[in-house]
Parts: sequence; structure tokens; C-alpha cells
Amino acid sequence: MSLVYHKELDPHTSFAIWKIEESADELLAKLQLKSHEISYLDTLVNGKRNLHWLSTRVLLRRMMNTEEYIDCQVDPSGKPYLTNFPHHISLSHSFDYAAVMVSRTRRVGIDIELIKDKIERIAHKFMNAGELAFISQDRIEHLYVCWCAKEAIYKLHGKKNISFLDHIRIMPFNYPGSGTFEAMLDLGTRINTYTVHYDKFDGYMIGYVSDNNEE
Repeated sequence: MSLVYHKELDPHTSFAIWKIEESADELLAKLQLKSHEISYLDTLVNGKRNLHWLSTRVLLRRMMNTEEYIDCQVDPSGKPYLTNFPHHISLSHSFDYAAVMVSRTRRVGIDIELIKDKIERIAHKFMNAGELAFISQDRIEHLYVCWCAKEAIYKLHGKKNISFLDHIRIMPFNYPGSGTFEAMLDLGTRINTYTVHYDKFDGYMIGYVSDNNEE
């Protein structure tokens, strides 16, 4: 497993991308897992699901830079959190890569996706007509930026009742390959605005976001 991408958003917030090159046993040897985590691993089918779970935990351990046990739990909505550290975290994976975002002061969300043509077929399921109208000639990559942005905001918010199509809106932006743009999460009672960052890396799209309000 090798670190292939690292970016610091502020002194307390950063993310990293790792290429998964080890076997499950090699990854497992880098972790301190409790019995409930071993039991969960046993429920996963050997292969990518197993490697993805292990690799995100290994990368998290690397980013936390600690020898202590990291108790990474998942809440009822599926959002990962740490019980014995104050940091906010977000995890993602796609094919041969794992991604982890960590912040001491802000809620965060990250998504990494392998770029494929198939996104054209489902664009209408997560983009409204106004959003689709500003998609550029680089349609596939532009659409992946929007998907990763919505997924990252969804992960930051951490609640299952959020619809990509109905609740998360992307403000029009051009696609030069990397950059930032604004997006909104409409919760009905209030609207949260986020600055979304995105980068293209080795045929993958990365979208990431942090809460505007420090804790």
C-alpha cells in the first residue's frame, strides 16, 4: 500500500489517497482490531469489499499518526466516527484506491470514483434539469464531479433521508479538471452552503468538502 496523493485544506484538515497493493492478511497485520471488528470482517466476502474495509482503516491509522487503538464505529445512518479521538472522519474507496479525510475541527466528506461512461445513463437520477443544463462538453468527467460532490455532502451530513436529486443542488460551474464550486443542501427548515473541491487523479475523480463552521 503506498501513499499516492495527499492534500492539506487547513492546518487541521487533510485527506489522502492510497493505492491498495497488499493482500488482506498484509493489511490486517497493520491494524489493532477488536473482536467485534474481526466478526464484521468475517461477514464480508473475500475480495474487494474486504480489501476496501481494511485499507481505509490502515490509511486512517497512518493519517492519525498514533500507536493507540483507533475505535472506528458506524452510526445507525452508516456514518463512521471515532469514539476515542475528537477527529471527524470520512472514508471512501473505489476499485484500487482508498481515500480518508480527517479534521480536528470540521465535519468532512470525501468520495472517490473510477470514471466510467455509464454515469451518462443515470445522470437524470441525481441531477435536475437546471444542473444538467450547465454540463460541458467533457460530460463524463463533469458529471462525475457532480456525483462526487453530492456524495461528499451526503457523507458530511450523515443522514439517510437526503436525496441527491431533491435536496443537494450544484451551482453552475465550468470544468477545467480541478477546482472549487458552491453547492447547497436544502433541509427544508434551513439551507447549508458548501464549497466543494475536486481533483482528477489517475482516471479517478475525487470530491471533498468540509463544514464551513469550525467546532
